[in-house]
Amino acid sequence: MGRFNDKVALVTGAASGIGRATALRFAADGADVVGFDSNADGLDQVALAAAQSGASMTTLVGDVGIRNDCMTAIENTVLEHGRLDVLANVAGIAWAEHVSDVTEEGWNRMMGVNVSGAFWFSQAALPHLVSSHGNLVNVASNAGLMGQAYTVAYSTSKGAVINMTRALAMEYAKEPVRINAVAPGGVDSPMSRDFQMPDDLDYALMQRYIGFRPMADPTEVANVIAFVASDEASRMHGAIVTVDGGLTAG
Repeated sequence: MGRFNDKVALVTGAASGIGRATALRFAADGADVVGFDSNADGLDQVALAAAQSGASMTTLVGDVGIRNDCMTAIENTVLEHGRLDVLANVAGIAWAEHVSDVTEEGWNRMMGVNVSGAFWFSQAALPHLVSSHGNLVNVASNAGLMGQAYTVAYSTSKGAVINMTRALAMEYAKEPVRINAVAPGGVDSPMSRDFQMPDDLDYALMQRYIGFRPMADPTEVANVIAFVASDEASRMHGAIVTVDGGLTAG
């Protein structure tokens, strides 16, 4: 028996990186997975990988930064599957820049995807998660727990996700739903491999958050997300679980 047999899990950002690994983890554990992403080709590849392992995964294409896409994804998931047991808000974007180079367009896009998207998905999903006694897991970042040079927009967005998680957990403290967040450090993913720092960066400003251990594999983070969403973590609510190799320990 898998941990998520007869359960439905929706994973955003499922086409690559942590989202891909999380979708495949839930599928391997028996869930009927719905993967959401703007990358249709990437979603198809993940769904194929799930099918080849004998698992079940369907896909929805949309933009997490658009409220209607988020709401429609939840509606379609419940319409097709009849329920929703897990929402994993994994989708996110990141880049680095000097404070002086931050644009209104870039700032709004970062907040729209990383913060608003997670909220709109959560808002739409929570009535269904309460009905199923389900779980909501947001993916934040160690950048939301500590200041990081050259990432003011990203760090701000992930700090917002952390306090969003806590506020939701408090408001739903008396309801049969668990709401938590996972905060990874560096992860070897397509997003991190494409991550570009300013050419004139000051490495002295970065020493505080350069870890002594290598970056995590996406599956290592996905394993924690699945644990947090499972009955094995039944007493966890409002927790921010760091998965950063000790980066934020001291």
